[in-house]
Amino acid sequence: MTDSDWLFARSLDRRRKEALHRQLYRAIHDAILDGVLAPGARLPSTRSFAEDLGVSRNTVLQAVEQLIAEGFLQGRSGSGTFVAQTLPGNLSKARPRQVGGAPRRGRRLSERGKRLMRLPVHWGGEPVPARPFMPGVPALEKIPRRILTRLVTRQAALSRAEEWSYGSSLGALDLREAVSRYLARARGVQCDPSRILIVEGSQQGLDLIARVLLDPGDRVWVEDPGYRGARHAFFAAGADVDPRPVDNEGMMLPSNEPASPRLIYVTPSNQFPLGGALSAGRRLELLAMAQRHRAWIVEDDYDSEFRYSGAPLPALSQLDHDERVLYLGTFSKTIAPSLRLGFLVLPEDLVEPFAKARVVTGEHAPTFWQGVLAAFLEEGHFARHVRRMRKLYASRLEVLVEAAEKELCDWITLGHHEAGLHVVGWLREGLDDRAVSEAASQRGLVTYPVSMFRMRPKGRPGLLLGYACLDEAAIRRGARELRAVLEAM
Repeated sequence: MTDSDWLFARSLDRRRKEALHRQLYRAIHDAILDGVLAPGARLPSTRSFAEDLGVSRNTVLQAVEQLIAEGFLQGRSGSGTFVAQTLPGNLSKARPRQVGGAPRRGRRLSERGKRLMRLPVHWGGEPVPARPFMPGVPALEKIPRRILTRLVTRQAALSRAEEWSYGSSLGALDLREAVSRYLARARGVQCDPSRILIVEGSQQGLDLIARVLLDPGDRVWVEDPGYRGARHAFFAAGADVDPRPVDNEGMMLPSNEPASPRLIYVTPSNQFPLGGALSAGRRLELLAMAQRHRAWIVEDDYDSEFRYSGAPLPALSQLDHDERVLYLGTFSKTIAPSLRLGFLVLPEDLVEPFAKARVVTGEHAPTFWQGVLAAFLEEGHFARHVRRMRKLYASRLEVLVEAAEKELCDWITLGHHEAGLHVVGWLREGLDDRAVSEAASQRGLVTYPVSMFRMRPKGRPGLLLGYACLDEAAIRRGARELRAVLEAM
């Protein structure tokens, strides 16, 4: 029996009133409970499912994501979707089925909940080892564990009893002071610690921004292609997300100024995912436009520490004299994602509403780790770590450039590679970046297609090729594997 023979036996009936994704959901659900799909069995890709069934890929995604949410399936990043080894509630045999598949009464999501369910978000996966070419992951093997262990031990031994209680919703004062000094020194951002809010990673910062500043129907400009986590947060808040194209100078601003935006999201120091920086002229134009429309600007400065040529670019907020910019930073790229600590630099009049929103959504980030991180910054360990990582990543980028020129030049042209933790490999015209990415995953490679970061349907095909978490041998091996994929296509 092939991967999809079982599905053909339960064909979808377009004459029925029940939505196709619900029919598919029940077919997979029943096959799991009947044992036709055994625990650990790998499902075909959503693209193959859709082609076999003659339905849209979105139909398949809706069914699969609902089964993942219920615990019947598990998504493993870069590997595929599998039947859960242990079914919800330890179910081991078929249960009475719901006749007709009608939804249970009284179980209704809010409008925000429904919007969240429509997002193509993967959750619940287990951490996986570094593989070529995972983007956005730092060199986790280079984390200064010995120093952190010493700081953790000292924090546990010397912290006062009250430090183990609830803390400030803005975050620990010693960490906010350390961040303030770091930003002034490294990014030229002058801010009082009272304007800094500690968050659990940049995604929580984006969610707070959406909660506090956006109403349903508000217009938000985002870069296209751009960071999906930002537009997911804005979409979940009910905003009208408006994609703005980018070029070598960053977000392209409209000349005729259509409907006024409430908020503008940019990555000005290293545009995600294409690279490049927002030019000086566009920075001034953007600030002037925000002032005219009384709009907020979110400056996501997610990895500005890692620039390999020329002087560090100034932060956009340096030029902000009208307090329109919310500056968002994270330690996920510079230290480790699992630390779950980042920060927001807020205009003064937004501090109180954001602090109150932080109370509602989680009170504060873990105070213990805030103390450890404050010491890591204040004692100079963070600056030294960033310098070492910048040198290491520059070396690994050089290896990737050489490997791409040797192995991939017939299919791939590298884009901007002056900064960040990944580079875009632009594919030869005619290649489908999603198809290439899926084929690469079958050989153990992780290559995100540029098209997955686009809102508009068309654009140049490309792959995100991460290098920061890979040693030189893995980079060269990955290039050879990717060449084999492209040759086969």
